[in-house]
Amino acid sequence: MANIEKIIAEIMKEAEQNGEPVTREEAEEMAQAEIDANKECKNYVQSEKPRKKATKERKIDENKKYIFDCLKTFCEDFSEMDITEAKTETEIDLTYKGECYTIKLTKHRPKK
Repeated sequence: MANIEKIIAEIMKEAEQNGEPVTREEAEEMAQAEIDANKECKNYVQSEKPRKKATKERKIDENKKYIFDCLKTFCEDFSEMDITEAKTETEIDLTYKGECYTIKLTKHRPKK
């Protein structure tokens, strides 16, 4: 209640300085509206401490790895084919006769 009295006093003082005096009831309504407006406003401030990222261990799919290794050895057998990049169990980037290609290996989920 002491807080609302301060706000009422400030509103009445400002109105008087502006040459537009207000009654106490008007000042109370304005003070209550100001308090209600402050309640609705959320103060979103970024936290000072950084969030911890969960470290998730990556599972290696043995079937995918086997297929991927077979594709790599197949591509390496051709003298004209150079593997430029091999991403872990997902893609092989290669060049064949001066042109770039990507072989992508995707494992699909079983249908329900």
